Amino acid sequence: MAKPPLSMEPTGWFQVAWCAEITVGAVHKMKYFGREMVAWRSASGRVAVFDAYCEHLGAHLGYGGHVEGENLVCPFHGWEWNREGRNVCIPYEKHPNKGRRIRSYPVVERNEAVWIWYDIEGRAPYFDIPDLFAAFDDGKTAADYYPPVPAATLYRTGLELHPQYVMENGVDFAHFKFVHKTPFVPEFTRHDFSGPVSYVDFTIAFDESVAEDQINSGVESINAGLGCSVTKSWGMIDNRTMPAVTPVDDRTCDVRFTVWIGRQPGDDSPEISRYGKTMADFVIEQFDADIEIWSHQRYSDPPALSRKEFEGFTALRKWAEQFYPGGVPAGADPRNPHSGAVRPAP
Repeated sequence: MAKPPLSMEPTGWFQVAWCAEITVGAVHKMKYFGREMVAWRSASGRVAVFDAYCEHLGAHLGYGGHVEGENLVCPFHGWEWNREGRNVCIPYEKHPNKGRRIRSYPVVERNEAVWIWYDIEGRAPYFDIPDLFAAFDDGKTAADYYPPVPAATLYRTGLELHPQYVMENGVDFAHFKFVHKTPFVPEFTRHDFSGPVSYVDFTIAFDESVAEDQINSGVESINAGLGCSVTKSWGMIDNRTMPAVTPVDDRTCDVRFTVWIGRQPGDDSPEISRYGKTMADFVIEQFDADIEIWSHQRYSDPPALSRKEFEGFTALRKWAEQFYPGGVPAGADPRNPHSGAVRPAP
């Protein structure tokens, strides 16, 4: 497949692990945005993500590095680095090296996932990651759903696709019948691309020949940049999903998909039930059908859109431009690019 004509270094929040993968004291190796990285969890339980190489003599901290208290210790000479990437101890010197710092990334743990903020210019986060439950304001919490990790997840590595492909899926009403073999075409009720966090909702109407008593159902989606999306589905299967696509290098991405299935009445088991697993597998199967398309797709620009497709695709692609190098956040003053940005709470 040809290299996509879209930058593989968009600004935003990107999932690099599930929280359960980074245990206290663990040093987790990974590669994203063409950079070797490590994630580690301190004794107090806080996660940090660094570039992988010690600033002393370049040892890879993921090979033999270990956690002591709140610091990551290099396996080569024992230099200690705090969560901000600053050297706080050289065991054979009286003072640390205050002039050197390992690149660290803003980190948030939310929705069972570890997210890092990536910006090619090193700017601070200017929008937040939506909470999968609080963001929809329907009174439901995680306790109303089966725990998704690890049984209700999908993880595919090194796929030749782009995060924007997944976002465009959210406005693509026509693919449902052909990719997912559904007896309905969704009707979009909301397209809101006015800020760095966008909202896309649709309802589902079945053909009368399929269901005499139509089920009132639909999907609500919140997209925080190109790397983070959360959805709430209602009516048929009570579920919430979180697709996350993270660039690995200039050609490939890792794809993660997490599914929360609503509990059956009276079921408060700490583990996902057989029903929950069956329903989650069905949702994952549908998403996997999309992945099969995306991973062999060529980005078409300009696309040959039909009349009905034009509004949704055009709005989304215009919205996506703000996240690429040189882009201006939606709603901001071009003379002060972050004037309209909403910063997350500390």
